Amino acid sequence: MGTVIWLIMAVLTIIPMMKLLPHFGYDKLWALACVIPLGTLILLWLMAAKLQEMEKR
Repeated sequence: MGTVIWLIMAVLTIIPMMKLLPHFGYDKLWALACVIPLGTLILLWLMAAKLQEMEKR
C-alpha cells in the first residue's frame, strides 16, 4: 500500500514539474528526477536559483 501512495505522490509531482521546467530553461524530462525525493529538492533549488537570476535582469 505504501508503494502505491509513493507512486501517486511521484506522479503528482512530476506532471507540474514537466510544465514548469521549460520556463526555467531545463528539459522537461528532468522532471523524472522527482521519482526520488532528493531529485525534487535539487530541481526546486535549481529553479529558485534560475528565478533569482531572471529577476536580476
